[in-house]
Amino acid sequence: MIEYAVMETPLGNLRAEAWDGYLVRLQFTDEPVTDTFLDGVLMDVRIQLGLYFQGKLDTFDIPVAFGGTEFQQKVWMEVNKVPFGQTSTYEKIAMKLGNPNAVRAVGTAIGANPILIMLPCHRIVGKSGQLTGYAGGLWRKTKLLELEQKEKVGAQVKLEFKDF
Repeated sequence: MIEYAVMETPLGNLRAEAWDGYLVRLQFTDEPVTDTFLDGVLMDVRIQLGLYFQGKLDTFDIPVAFGGTEFQQKVWMEVNKVPFGQTSTYEKIAMKLGNPNAVRAVGTAIGANPILIMLPCHRIVGKSGQLTGYAGGLWRKTKLLELEQKEKVGAQVKLEFKDF
């Protein structure tokens, strides 16, 4: 059974969805806050996001699981390797996957990222460093990158792919 909570953050509300003790989705939403009585992974998400936005988090330690195609999972694993406070490009990820012609496919896979912030697709920029699409809006991408440049604390999330 999917459980969810909508949590307030400095960049707007985030809807977190959990299944069987795993975070399976984290997306910005216009829904009202519902995180009054949380436990388990949803409480951990709220606490760790709070620390992240305060600049006090070293690493996200949330059990994460999501589906996606084999290609999407490979892209997401590469995205997750981009260090906190740094950026990479769609082209570099395509090259790391051994297919430099897959830049658009990489962009599509990144656009399908189900777990914003914790799986840091906001760290992926265009070839010349320009900010390009972000599911939460470019203004949020800008703010997340500014926060990470300022804090430099080194966050990554442990990924586990699990069918559900």
